[in-house]
Amino acid sequence: MTAFDTYGTSAHTARQLADLVTDRLGAAFVERDSDYLGVYLLATLSDATRIQVQPNAIPGDDGDNDLYDERHPDLPVLLLITAPSPDPALHGQLAGIEGLARITPTRS
Repeated sequence: MTAFDTYGTSAHTARQLADLVTDRLGAAFVERDSDYLGVYLLATLSDATRIQVQPNAIPGDDGDNDLYDERHPDLPVLLLITAPSPDPALHGQLAGIEGLARITPTRS
């Protein structure tokens, strides 16, 4: 089962959040640029878990920004996790980051 989780923050920029996650997990983030997502940061852990830090505002087709997660317009930065299976230890480590809230629990 693949596990997907979403976190959000209004307390940190994308780069700040990636640095905080790096401190906790030792993840090495690489900056990527996508026509769909804009600029985002991506890290892949040893178990193939992907952690993506990105702005909630993404480039829209009409030249204006759209929200990646429209349910949370108050959270300008998102952290998206795609993991091979649910990982309570990972979530425990992320829970220690001040200002970071889990907004979508694991789903497959």
